[in-house]
Amino acid sequence: MDTPLVSVIVPAFNAASYLQNALDSVLQQTYSNWELILVDDASQDNTLEIAYHNQKRDSRIKVLAMAENQGVGVARNLATDKAQGVLIAFLDADDLWLPQKLERQVGFMQTNDLAVSYTAYQQIYASGQRNSICVYVFDRLTERLQRSNNYIGNLTGMYSVEKVGKIKSPELAKRQDWALWHQAIKRSCQSAMGINEVLASYRVGNTKTLSYKKGGLIKHNYNFYRRYLGYNAVLSSLWMLVFFWHFFVVRTQKIKISK
Repeated sequence: MDTPLVSVIVPAFNAASYLQNALDSVLQQTYSNWELILVDDASQDNTLEIAYHNQKRDSRIKVLAMAENQGVGVARNLATDKAQGVLIAFLDADDLWLPQKLERQVGFMQTNDLAVSYTAYQQIYASGQRNSICVYVFDRLTERLQRSNNYIGNLTGMYSVEKVGKIKSPELAKRQDWALWHQAIKRSCQSAMGINEVLASYRVGNTKTLSYKKGGLIKHNYNFYRRYLGYNAVLSSLWMLVFFWHFFVVRTQKIKISK
């Protein structure tokens, strides 16, 4: 297997409580040819101090500090501009990767000649303890299916710069990741493929100091259709009905409760 450079993009804002664990999960990867670009979005805690400490610890880690808080989309876009990798992946400052995540996913991308891939993931509490929920994936994810709901967990996605170019997050208050992965699949003119193996951990719960508040409101999902896709109000509302069907019916079939 070839070992192309993977650019790992990590935006961080007031993430001192969790950042070291996130970085350690990358440092512990069995796949070693990566660079990590961490963008501190003007944190007010010691996030930047932790970032610089790790930059000194490993030359593959590069830290960018923003002078003022501009949001997760701007932070990711800045890192994307600086990325030198053939493949790009994302990890929020409060989430974790399992050690074989990059090795498994890079090999999967190469074996199947893919532009976009994603994996199953598990949920963990704010404390880091695993809960009982795992979210599994479609073997193939079309553009239309991704338009219906955000099926790619951002911490699990990977795309090929050679096949789709560098993709910027749109100017949306929320759901930038949904739009980014939709754009990646659309540009590729092929389905994304999923690995039904848990390779990442997504932090949930009462975590007010997370880099960016998780979960979404109806208006942000509506704006995906209205502002990002440019649909009119009627068409956007109709697509919201499709979204609700996928969110409450189709998506729940991918959620497994482990004992």
